[in-house]
Amino acid sequence: MTYVGLVTRAICFAVDAALVNVVAVVVAAVVTLALSVLTVPDELQTVAAVAGSAAYLLWVVGYFATFWAATGQTPGNRLLRIRVMPARGDRLPPRRAVLRFFGLTLAALPLFAGFLLILVDDRRRGLHDRLARTVVVEQAAPAPERPARTHA
Repeated sequence: MTYVGLVTRAICFAVDAALVNVVAVVVAAVVTLALSVLTVPDELQTVAAVAGSAAYLLWVVGYFATFWAATGQTPGNRLLRIRVMPARGDRLPPRRAVLRFFGLTLAALPLFAGFLLILVDDRRRGLHDRLARTVVVEQAAPAPERPARTHA
């Protein structure tokens, strides 16, 4: 098993962040356009802004947690052929996928110090990996298909 380092993981995260934000911007543009043709009281605009912020938070957490729990790969991970998996086991339970996301946020807060562990840990685990008991590994190459035998 080959563990993945900081740079590869950062590239994957950048791809995922771009995807998450493109979807969020498109949805925000559609909602803003719809609200621009309606007369909405100021109080409801404030409520809409709060609801939009909550929806964005749920979207971001849901994106990462769902992909990690379902396949172990976000689209960014799939692009660079890496996979998040439990240190022991095959599938990451949804509860631990959510914990990993919040650990990722904690790792970034003190000037990204939680990611420095990746540089020194023998299994390349950051703070978020330690909290959720996960590792990030290179995805195994698919086995080559054998040609079908023909009977003559």
